[in-house]
Amino acid sequence: MIKISFFKNSFKFDCRGNIMIFAVIFGVIATSVVTIAISSYAIFENRASLSKHNREQAFQIAEAGIDYYRWHLAHDKADYYDGNSSSTPGPYVHEYQDKDGNPIGYFSLVITPPVSTSTIILIESTGWVNDQPNSRRTIKARLGFPAMTDYSFLTKTDVWIGDTEVTHGKFHANGGIRFDGTGDAPITSAVETYICKAHHGCGWVSKPGIWGTGGPTLYWEYPVPAVDFNIVTAKLANIKYTADSDEGLYLTSSGQQGYRLQFTADGQINVNKVLTTDCHDGYDVDASHKTLFCIDAKTFDTTTTYNMPTNGYIYVDDTVWVNGIVNGRATIGTAEDKDIIINDDIIYVAKDGNHVLGLISEQNILLPYHSPEDLEVDAAILAQNGAAKRYYYSGNTKDSLLIYGCVISNGTWTWSWVSGGGSIVSGYEYTNSTYDANLTYSPPPGFPVGSEYNIISWEEIKP
Repeated sequence: MIKISFFKNSFKFDCRGNIMIFAVIFGVIATSVVTIAISSYAIFENRASLSKHNREQAFQIAEAGIDYYRWHLAHDKADYYDGNSSSTPGPYVHEYQDKDGNPIGYFSLVITPPVSTSTIILIESTGWVNDQPNSRRTIKARLGFPAMTDYSFLTKTDVWIGDTEVTHGKFHANGGIRFDGTGDAPITSAVETYICKAHHGCGWVSKPGIWGTGGPTLYWEYPVPAVDFNIVTAKLANIKYTADSDEGLYLTSSGQQGYRLQFTADGQINVNKVLTTDCHDGYDVDASHKTLFCIDAKTFDTTTTYNMPTNGYIYVDDTVWVNGIVNGRATIGTAEDKDIIINDDIIYVAKDGNHVLGLISEQNILLPYHSPEDLEVDAAILAQNGAAKRYYYSGNTKDSLLIYGCVISNGTWTWSWVSGGGSIVSGYEYTNSTYDANLTYSPPPGFPVGSEYNIISWEEIKP
């Protein structure tokens, strides 16, 4: 009995094997948990990585959509409908293939054409991959033609900026530049060297493309490609054609000296025939003898009032005198051999891009003898075959001239005349040309623009 009882007691209380069993069980469970956790994490990371990859690929497909339409516009600059006959903005869906020609996704395009006052096109491209259609990325880009009004000053010939003159904005000459003033943007010349002439204070000597006492010189660059002035002729013809419609304003020959156009703050134009002018002796650039210039309007006929033309085109088959407060957007073009004379201030109702005036003369754009002591001209000025200038009137000096916009002059430009000693002897002592940034992609109606689209802005649209 004692032996049996001992055996039973030994069996009952000997637990050394149980611990091992529990250790194995919990070890298996722990290992399984860890393995499952690691596997789940790996699966999650793989899915996240795959999703990130697909989103990145969707982004690249969206970029490809922008690139595709830039290529399309390079071949057809006025097609805003992806080659479709309809005039809907889209969406236009294209299949996207990898390098082996396998379809892997799509991009969808929505194209917004430019409004009548702008050259800016809006392209919205959405890309996605076939494996994950809900991972879409959208890019919006703005493209536009830069206009000739991208410059604060542009000339086909040589130019001299005096030490009392300031230019704000890009400055370019197809000829040489004597720059004694101050600038704050690129100043470029299309020539490496040129012959500086007497009317620019030189004795017919060779000079670098840009030289002078002004600066900063870090903005100077030469030679650069020349700007083509030939495109202006076609634009004047288009202004004439478009102005001769119900939405434009076309003034035939006055039978007198020309017309005065006075813009008013309420969006109208008061028009008078100019009956007589005052004449004053003076000199033109390079002239060796006096000339009688009769460009100061003296007496006028009755006033006819017009609304600002709907399409902004004004064509005058005669000489034009212009001034006033501009409310709206318009361009004045003149007939062959006719000038535009700025006889008083031209001021925008607001300098916000919604109010713009373009002046395109087939010949000259002039300031008369009796121009104001302090003159402000808010306008884009373009003298196609002549020049933007003020004639030399002996002893007739003025104080300040502010140009807000741009000056484009085929011939030799000047608002001021300087003596051999450097003093202003005629014209404006202080001139300030300030670039209107609104004109780069929203020029006045009918102004010449470039032939290649620029990317203005690029951004991703977040869902």
